Amino acid sequence: MPHKSGFVNIIGNPNVGKSTLMNALVGERISIVTSKAQTTRHRIMGIVNSDNFQIIYSDTPGVLKPAYKLQSAMMRFVEQALEDADVILYITDTVETPNKNKEFLDKLQQIDIPIILAINKVDLSTQEKVTLLLDQWKQMMPKANIVPISALHDFNIKALVDMIVEKLPEGPEYFPKDTLTDKTLRFFAAEILREKILLNYQKEIPYSVEVEIEEYKESEAIDRIRALIFVDRESQKSIIIGSQGRMLKKVGTEARLELENFLGKKVFLEIYVKVDPNWRNDEGKLKRYGYPL
Repeated sequence: MPHKSGFVNIIGNPNVGKSTLMNALVGERISIVTSKAQTTRHRIMGIVNSDNFQIIYSDTPGVLKPAYKLQSAMMRFVEQALEDADVILYITDTVETPNKNKEFLDKLQQIDIPIILAINKVDLSTQEKVTLLLDQWKQMMPKANIVPISALHDFNIKALVDMIVEKLPEGPEYFPKDTLTDKTLRFFAAEILREKILLNYQKEIPYSVEVEIEEYKESEAIDRIRALIFVDRESQKSIIIGSQGRMLKKVGTEARLELENFLGKKVFLEIYVKVDPNWRNDEGKLKRYGYPL
């Protein structure tokens, strides 16, 4: 049997479950997941191997119309994903209407790449509504193969994977067979801390935050991590820290426990909060934080 391999890039609007699906497909917690839009900021690869294929999945930020330079940089990750995909996995759900973001869907229709359209969260809907959505999407995206799924409850995920493998081109592996992701431990430490910020703070605070791992020292018994939380304004720094440091301690404890579970060992986590004015609109600072310009 010939070996298949390729890049399967996961694209869709915010909050449709792209990161939950990514984790379900990879079988590991690669992408952070919250109910907030714009949780995913970077392009994250998760690699699945068998004797006969290698699938390189990419989770991408949600499609949006940028309001500031950080969001423009996030959309460049999406544009890159359209350019290098062997298969596009477009995710929608049972809540959003098929004509949402029609301009982007029209762009997809012009691309000569196999498209699989997954309607997520069918567990939250009825059979009648899902059938109606299937018909609507077939009219909107006639070239796409459409499959209803529930990433959270593992419904139809095997059928989705079989469809993906069928559309993969023949080719050798791109990564060694034991590779799980292209990201470093520093990246995952920063993302886990940012997830806890998203979960613990409201309004604009989580979107004004960037996390940088200043130091990461590995050892057999314990990993020692020093993290910096950057915010736009001094008032945001006070909110992140909280009265007598309680909020920062809570976030740090949650992040440390999550990291220990992720790494399978003890973690010593130091966190400092700094003000980096207007970092979301500064191209030099965005480049430093790993965003494409």
